[in-house]
Amino acid sequence: MIGRRTFIRAVGTTFAMARLDAFAQPSARVYRVGILRPTWPLKSADRVTGEFVIPAALRKLGYVEGRNLTIAWRYAEGNVQRLPVLARELVQMQVDLIVAAGGAAVRAAEAATATIPIIFFGNFDPVAAGYVASLSRPGRNVSGVLIAPEGTLAAKKLELLSEMVPRARRIAILAPEDPTSSTVQLPELQQAAGPLGIELALVRVHNNNYADAFVRIVATHPDALFVLADTYFVFDRRSIIDLTIRYRLPAIWEWREQVEDGGLMSYGSSLSERYQRIAEYIDRVFKGANPGELSVDQPTTFELVINLKTAKAIGLTIPQSVRVRANDVIQ
Repeated sequence: MIGRRTFIRAVGTTFAMARLDAFAQPSARVYRVGILRPTWPLKSADRVTGEFVIPAALRKLGYVEGRNLTIAWRYAEGNVQRLPVLARELVQMQVDLIVAAGGAAVRAAEAATATIPIIFFGNFDPVAAGYVASLSRPGRNVSGVLIAPEGTLAAKKLELLSEMVPRARRIAILAPEDPTSSTVQLPELQQAAGPLGIELALVRVHNNNYADAFVRIVATHPDALFVLADTYFVFDRRSIIDLTIRYRLPAIWEWREQVEDGGLMSYGSSLSERYQRIAEYIDRVFKGANPGELSVDQPTTFELVINLKTAKAIGLTIPQSVRVRANDVIQ
């Protein structure tokens, strides 16, 4: 017969092993994330986009596609009028959370649901736009991650571009067809341009036709180009970079990743870090956080990055005053 102590030890060991085994196993729940974007689906892998960074960041947090996570990507393919339909589709799928990229996507998601958590990502004033009550306590079912704090860094970037090209008197602005990302950036640029003695020429891209946009840009006889911070211009950065080099136009961008691929200069936060913050917010919501009580995340560190190879390709000499301030110089 088994002694009482032996029996108790056996039961205790079995119980402890069961607890350890249960802890080691992934959660039986499968979390469903819907991601709403105004752009096109990727044709190939791209290391700097959310399609790559967000799933990778979620894996580090324990969410693995095919095991305890599904991600439903919905793309408007350049037609923001499709976003409301796509947002309703995600709601009908009963996703647990929606990530909305850009102001138009946020509006569509908000109109589609008042209960499913929404995490936005963008370059806008969410309080002025009415997405949140305040940055510290958003309220309702919405919070998110911003590209820049208290504005868009547009004024600072214009100042840096005018230092990089001291002769600049007219600067063209490349803007997306959707005016959402322009609503905050453009007033900042216009306010900053006057004291710098700079005239601005706004050119919008239509139907993803960058060749046509650059014909119109060149027709304004600009001395430099300001590329607005926008998800389209991350997605299509290589096409734009090629055209800036062809037309020998000094251009400033938002992200270092755009400069690593041949852009002249950038000033802003880290794109990959911003995407990782989105993953962290998803994790916090899945662990029970109320998005209405999650303060809107704003970056605190920014860097100036310059590409010397591109400067040489367009025949630009980088002023020493700009070069010494660069956080990174790409050879």
